[in-house]
This record gives sequence, structure tokens and C-alpha cells, in this order.
Amino acid sequence: MIIKNKLDKSFGPAGTAAGLVLFFIGIITTFSSAIGIILILAGAFIGFSSTSATIDTEKRRIKFSNNIFGFIPFGKWISTNTDMRIGIKESNIIWTVYSLSNRSADIGNRDFRLLLFNAEDNEIMPVKKVSSLESAIAERKILCSDLGINEVN
Repeated sequence: MIIKNKLDKSFGPAGTAAGLVLFFIGIITTFSSAIGIILILAGAFIGFSSTSATIDTEKRRIKFSNNIFGFIPFGKWISTNTDMRIGIKESNIIWTVYSLSNRSADIGNRDFRLLLFNAEDNEIMPVKKVSSLESAIAERKILCSDLGINEVN
């Protein structure tokens, strides 16, 4: 069974909003000028690009990918073995946006990430994003049993 977990937008919430605005302006501009095609491509790249993790439980492998334009995945499969572990880490990402008048606006995102660790407890990649610690613990148990690997204490 293949499980796809969406993680983050590549350019953050402000970049995504700006990309969507460029995309829709490009659609409107295309009716009167060919420049609109460039705006559509730039807006789609900025607005829809994201990161994700794909888990193949049958072949016991995981792929972290950057999804260009939201649907073209670029990444490498990593086969899991019994030495690897899955742990939980609290993530507190803050995106800062500056306006033309040099005022800043901070957008915070607090969640919990399931991370894949190697035998030396070095972080390899994020596997899943969840909102609470309780759901992270439950998801970790399910994922460890599906992949046949251990949990990090």
C-alpha cells in the first residue's frame, strides 16, 4: 500500500499566496497578451510547489520529494531496514514576511513531525506531519508496524 503525506509548501504561506495571485493574473492577462503565459508558469511554480513523503509499505521504502508545480515529484527512494527508527519531533516554523514599508508579519506553524532516523540516530527525513502529540504517537506505532522498524524513545 502506498501512503502519500503532504508536508509543507515550498515557499511558505506568503509565497503561496503571491504565487496564486500571479497565476490568476496570468490567466486574465493571457487573453490580451502572451506575457500571461510566463505569469501562469511562474505563479504555478511558486504557488503550487510543495514537499511530501511517500511510503511504500509493501516494498518497505520511503521517498521524500519536492513536488514541482504541485504534481511533478522529484525525490529518491530509501529502503528501510531494521536498524532505522521513527521518532517524534516538535516543529515550530515561523515564516517572516516584510512589506514595502519594512514592517514584518510573522506566521507561525506549530506541529509534530514523524522523522526517520538511521542506526546512529541521525535524522534522515520527515515522514509525516500531525497536529497533536497523541496522534503522533498513534501514527508512529502504526507506521513502525507497517515498515517493520523500531521506535525512538
